[in-house]
Amino acid sequence: MIFDTVVVGALGVNCFVLGCEATGQGVVVDPGDEADRILAQVRQRGLTIVAIINTHGHFDHVGANRLLAQATQAPLYIHQADIPMLERVAKTAAIYGLPGENSPQPDRLLEDGMLIEFGTHRLQVIHTPGHTQGGCCLYLEEEGRLIAGDTLFADGVGRTDLPGGSHQQLVESIKNRLFTLPDQVQVYPGHGPTTSIGHEKRHNPYLD
Repeated sequence: MIFDTVVVGALGVNCFVLGCEATGQGVVVDPGDEADRILAQVRQRGLTIVAIINTHGHFDHVGANRLLAQATQAPLYIHQADIPMLERVAKTAAIYGLPGENSPQPDRLLEDGMLIEFGTHRLQVIHTPGHTQGGCCLYLEEEGRLIAGDTLFADGVGRTDLPGGSHQQLVESIKNRLFTLPDQVQVYPGHGPTTSIGHEKRHNPYLD
């Protein structure tokens, strides 16, 4: 399986390019910025993108949605609760002194438990509200990998002081939805290094 990370934008978002080596189908998760670099990786791997997925609606994770969608003609997925953020990308980015481009509306909605297939692989959507109300993680069960968005980080958790955030809800999402996964599952956060479910259960200081 192809599993590439492209770190994009001023806030260092982990954009993931996933692909099926058998069929050449792939997905892009969280194209936050630098569409040209993401598309170069897609071309290098020879992938046909069948889905563009936003784990949540914050500007640093969705900034290249339009360019990726135009270039690949792939449907855009996000959870219903985070759709309003897509029309505020430019305004929100400007607050941080950064350029930003509003995103097109999604073609399809992420729902808890749904499966998104690309070739012989499939992502299971896990709705994990707290960082945002529509925040979702993507679980590759057969590969033992979890794309966690900004829900869970290595020795950290997503911030909850932005509109729609709830620390209590975030902790419940992590403990009830993510910590039920096997300890050996590798966790790929929206920013920063990879970790594992087992490590975070034992050592994450925000989840005591």
